Amino acid sequence: MGETKKRRGGPKSVADWGETAPYLRITVDKATPTVGAYVSGADLADADDETVAEIRRALNENCVLFFRDQHMTPDQHIGFGRRFGELDIHPAAPASGEHREILVIHADENSERANGEEWHSDVSCQPEPPMGSILYMHDVPPAGGDTMFASMSAAYEALSDRMKGYLQGMTAVHDGAHIYGAADFSRRNDAAFPRSEHPIVRTHPESGRKCLFVNRGFTTRIVGVPRDESDAILEFLYRHMEHPNFQVRFTWQKNSVAFWDNRSAQHRAIWDYWPHRRKGHRVTVSGDRPF
Repeated sequence: MGETKKRRGGPKSVADWGETAPYLRITVDKATPTVGAYVSGADLADADDETVAEIRRALNENCVLFFRDQHMTPDQHIGFGRRFGELDIHPAAPASGEHREILVIHADENSERANGEEWHSDVSCQPEPPMGSILYMHDVPPAGGDTMFASMSAAYEALSDRMKGYLQGMTAVHDGAHIYGAADFSRRNDAAFPRSEHPIVRTHPESGRKCLFVNRGFTTRIVGVPRDESDAILEFLYRHMEHPNFQVRFTWQKNSVAFWDNRSAQHRAIWDYWPHRRKGHRVTVSGDRPF
């Protein structure tokens, strides 16, 4: 019973990671005890250095942050993203006009698919996957269109010690070909299909927490074990990390922003609003090689 409870429960709250100092510029209200927080008191179009520093700390503590009633031009959106690092240009998807840094997230009555319908970490197939993604939603359906997020640090901590030991030092292949070869991405003539090998358990470079780093979207196999063993272990990890205890579900409103940490979180978009429209812009902050 104790092992099952540990595996399903994960950390009870952010306090499990240690005491944190109070926020002075922003207000942070946790969405769940494990993952996600609503941030108020910040104007993302004109945030000062102290506010940006507190947003970064809140992101490290909560994996994903939610902001309401934001108003940013494309240039301001790009500018806010650059406060956290260089911006990543998507390797395959078409950009938004002259703003190469912006990825358009769009689905309507004519769409055959919607972005991100499977659990994933953005572009994890790159040698240096993104640090974070900042999605600013302009148009939302009358109902539905939520995005789900899951904490990979909580999922790792909830594994048994024996499973942690088994995974230590193992790597897995992340491949973009089967995703970016789809029709929606092939409109760019220079579309590239990255393929990389990353540790199954990565260390978050800022918080020091260990996080699971495999996902249904990009991970294809574990290196160094037979295919059937790889498939079985990956399926176990996917089902484990998709447990509701590690998740938060965000309901979008017009002019909402979600800022998630791709190093410690996965997400999944819910396409339950057809034939209504859902449209937004995303900028993606570059990251480093997982270790």
